[in-house]
Amino acid sequence: MPTLERHERPNIAFYVPLIAATGAVLGLLVGNAQGTPLLGLLGGLLLLAALATISTLSGGQEKYWRWGIILLFVIGGVALGRVVGGIAGLAFGIFFAWFIFWLAKRRYRSKLPTYLTSGQVLWFYTFRIIVGAILVFLITPILVVLPLSFNAEDFFTFTPEMLRFDPEGYSLKHYRDFFHNPDWQQALRNSVLIAPVATLLSVGFGTLAAIGLSQPYVPFRQAIMAILISPMIVPLIISAAGMYFFYSRIGLQGTYFGVVLAHAALGIPFVIITVTATLVGFDRSLTRAAANLGANPVTTFLRIQMPLILPGVISGGLFAFITSFDEVVVVLFVGSASQQTLPWQMFTGLREQISPTILAVATILVVISILLLATVEMLRRRSERLRGISPT
Repeated sequence: MPTLERHERPNIAFYVPLIAATGAVLGLLVGNAQGTPLLGLLGGLLLLAALATISTLSGGQEKYWRWGIILLFVIGGVALGRVVGGIAGLAFGIFFAWFIFWLAKRRYRSKLPTYLTSGQVLWFYTFRIIVGAILVFLITPILVVLPLSFNAEDFFTFTPEMLRFDPEGYSLKHYRDFFHNPDWQQALRNSVLIAPVATLLSVGFGTLAAIGLSQPYVPFRQAIMAILISPMIVPLIISAAGMYFFYSRIGLQGTYFGVVLAHAALGIPFVIITVTATLVGFDRSLTRAAANLGANPVTTFLRIQMPLILPGVISGGLFAFITSFDEVVVVLFVGSASQQTLPWQMFTGLREQISPTILAVATILVVISILLLATVEMLRRRSERLRGISPT
């Protein structure tokens, strides 16, 4: 076996325990699924420790060891869980085939400054692991809902056919039920009628408020700002109860206009925050130059200021739309049966009749939210380019 130079020799005492600990976590997960958590933990720990030691010290070519590790995980996955297990084994095999040599060859330092200490490198990756774990914790429920919406049976669980990837286990019947059921369609119409109008009100009032509060001579700016964004801070149930008592006194409780105003009040803080952030980098000499050239305030706003802050306005409007379209607590207090929105129908369905159509609707809402948030991100980058913050 070829010997390694002293400065090239892998530090086994460093990377093998880390890989073994990661394998123990994976083994614990697999063992829990099989009903033997302790055996899975010990098996994962010993297996990954052995793989890490042998593959990095054998002197063989790295690419062959990588393929061998992947093949081993795929075989183990198929043995434990057939097709689904094989796919999971492939994913974990690819990860560990990369992870073992990434640690052993010290590639984790290749893109970092050479002056960083070991503690700084450790925190650099620990921070990213924590963020990734939080992301997985938040995303996992969504990833479970999406495939369940295609369940061919009226269940909220994965059927054996789905786990085997049998085409008979999947169906679009829940989506067909959503598009043909009059109750769901009425709820969708209500949401489409309420959310855009509430968004327009939020954008109009929120933009004007943000522009006014951005002026340095406005007294009590901080206090006014705190009041205007309070619907975002105050617990939603408190806001809903307060709106109910107030609207019932002035005759707006249970009306379409009352629900629209309530949702507009919830969306205004998002518009104020995004537009205010956009105005931070706004060059006010442009408006002064327009005024010196004879433009009135309205023309200056429409032709100078608005085009530059438009990405922030649209971003705030999209957040306001999402808030209105997905909101259920306030509409339960302020609305009536004739204003039953899509989230209200979902809430009623969960409480009164468990229908998998709810999963199809949830999937549609998730897709809409992702598209809107992607649009927000593109607008944010465009705004940074217009303000000269980002060079590309």
